[in-house]
Amino acid sequence: MNFLKAYIKSMRLYYAFITGIAGWLGVAFYEYLAQSTYRTVEVVPSLEKKILMLVLLFMSWGINQIINDYLGLKEDRINAPHRPMVTGELDPAKALFLSGILLGFTFLITYFYLEPIALIPAILGILLNVLYEYAKGYGIFGNLAFGVMIAMGTVFGFLAAGPTQAPYFTPNRISVFILVVVMNGLMTFYTYFKDYRGDQVADKKTIVVQLGLERSRKLALLLSLLPVLTLAILKYTHYLQASFNNIFLILVGLTCFLNVWTGYLYYKNPQGKSTYYSLAINFRACACGQAALIALFNKELALLLYLFSYIFVGFLFDLHSNPQA
Repeated sequence: MNFLKAYIKSMRLYYAFITGIAGWLGVAFYEYLAQSTYRTVEVVPSLEKKILMLVLLFMSWGINQIINDYLGLKEDRINAPHRPMVTGELDPAKALFLSGILLGFTFLITYFYLEPIALIPAILGILLNVLYEYAKGYGIFGNLAFGVMIAMGTVFGFLAAGPTQAPYFTPNRISVFILVVVMNGLMTFYTYFKDYRGDQVADKKTIVVQLGLERSRKLALLLSLLPVLTLAILKYTHYLQASFNNIFLILVGLTCFLNVWTGYLYYKNPQGKSTYYSLAINFRACACGQAALIALFNKELALLLYLFSYIFVGFLFDLHSNPQA
């Protein structure tokens, strides 16, 4: 029982909305195609299949987080000395073994009950999680690796929802993929502030370590506009061809505020306990931004997921109030 408690604590489930909403973006888009008059082989997934995909998507972060914690033990001994794997409360070998079993079940469910092709983004997501631990020591490459890793959840959700056929890569799909990468790459940039000291000692040259706190805090404020600027560029160049409805624009406006507020918080307090507690707004901005994209093809679902993300990310984050854990 103590092992399971430590394992669940290490999963840090407030992150689950990041992978969960990213994946549900793919599922919702697939369902939109299946309901349109232009569908080919797409079929609306059953309620049981959607619930199963939702569970897999939300749990995927936590399962992979165990791998991430194991690979990052060196810096966590400084950044988060109270984490279960650092304190010895969670046995690394047993934790990795359990994660391996859970990932094995995920692969079996995907292959035999969902769609075998969805194994590709699932496996790539795991490999990118491992790559991220090393890539984050090389500046922006870490942010890109993390962003693409989460975007694999969107691809998984789309491919696992049901049969589909080429072309797999269309301007709208690539645009959404880019936006998910940008939002998550920015989100992980802000997390580097709380890890600044440990990353320095571990020689992890993240952007914040490379630039130093003074320049990074200014960059934090400037980059807060990156998601909405990326959206504007994709729309202006007509690469993103989807029509913007009022609900989408309202949610984008709210998300832009959350992003700017996040940037301001890290500009104001780039060090100290505030850098940890500011993560609640940071995670909300990312999860809500992904939910906003769903409004391009399902306004009601987007509103529901936006509200759920905002409320429950904060609720789950408050259950992990120790900044050193």
